[in-house]
Amino acid sequence: MELTNVGIIGCGNIAKIHAKALQAIDGVSIAAFVDIDLVKARSLAVTYGNGKSKLYASFDEMIKWEKRLDALHICTPHYLHVPMTIDALNHGINVFMEKPPAIKRREFEELLTRAAGCDRRVAVCFQNRYNGSFIKAQEILRSGRLGRPIGAKGIVTWNRGREYYDAAAWKGTLSEEGGGVLINQSIHTLDLMVLMIGEPVQVEATFSNHRLKGRIEVEDTLEAFIRFAHADALFYASNAYADDSPILLEVVCEKGKLRIEGNTLTVWNEAGSRAKYEFQTAALNRKAYWGDSHPACIADFYNGLRENRSTLVELASVKDTFSLVMDIYESAKENRVVNRKEK
Repeated sequence: MELTNVGIIGCGNIAKIHAKALQAIDGVSIAAFVDIDLVKARSLAVTYGNGKSKLYASFDEMIKWEKRLDALHICTPHYLHVPMTIDALNHGINVFMEKPPAIKRREFEELLTRAAGCDRRVAVCFQNRYNGSFIKAQEILRSGRLGRPIGAKGIVTWNRGREYYDAAAWKGTLSEEGGGVLINQSIHTLDLMVLMIGEPVQVEATFSNHRLKGRIEVEDTLEAFIRFAHADALFYASNAYADDSPILLEVVCEKGKLRIEGNTLTVWNEAGSRAKYEFQTAALNRKAYWGDSHPACIADFYNGLRENRSTLVELASVKDTFSLVMDIYESAKENRVVNRKEK
């Protein structure tokens, strides 16, 4: 198998999860670790490097010396995702980027256009699409045995206190994080809801900053009422809770319902009988409540490159989710109903 040379830019906590997943993929070698803080880059290289991995302080420095880089993992602050991805594409490098794919509509459209116009791939780390509970739920919904979805709810209650924001200056800022609990933490659950129900057509939302007034510019709590073509959904997210609870996602159908709670899927049929499916966790870094399918997601990206096929997390596949995030923020900021047909 031909060796695949990979770089990781941004060597914080999420990069450790990417690096550990990459270690388990045959034929992949992490050639470069990039961070403005070389101490972080060196720490990651010591644990996950191959003995020949290089350290760089910037993207430009890496590009100058790395003449054969097949893919780049972008684990930087949100506001850098789009410019760094476009830079990588311009240098002929495939990209696996952390969520979110952008923090502004125009950025996302620019990225879509650039990715569509080149022969390199861009994927976004929506790892929960690979969760066993979600895959089984999708299989059941697509079988039609529960009938058409008519309603849904998603609930995310996690804990992000002052120490979380103090650890990284860009977090909690509108210009660099782009938002709070919605775009940073609960976007994964919203993404699964969109995949299960379909394209949203209307949203009305509110948001608040309850716990860290004066410390962060972004929301810590958000609620939304989302209309889909044939279903209405409730969505609630807060990182002002005292704990990190497993996410809850429930879909009510014409002939029953199903509920995902963490790694457990429960299904009720029309007669009221219940079936429960438990899926093993493969959590890295003890973060099972995040969604624990980073290894499967990242491995599929590289298998897709080698087999010249698309994967579940291609950039174009996240368009409906990202557009809904922007619609929710627009509704909450402007205190109005936002219709997709207006876009």
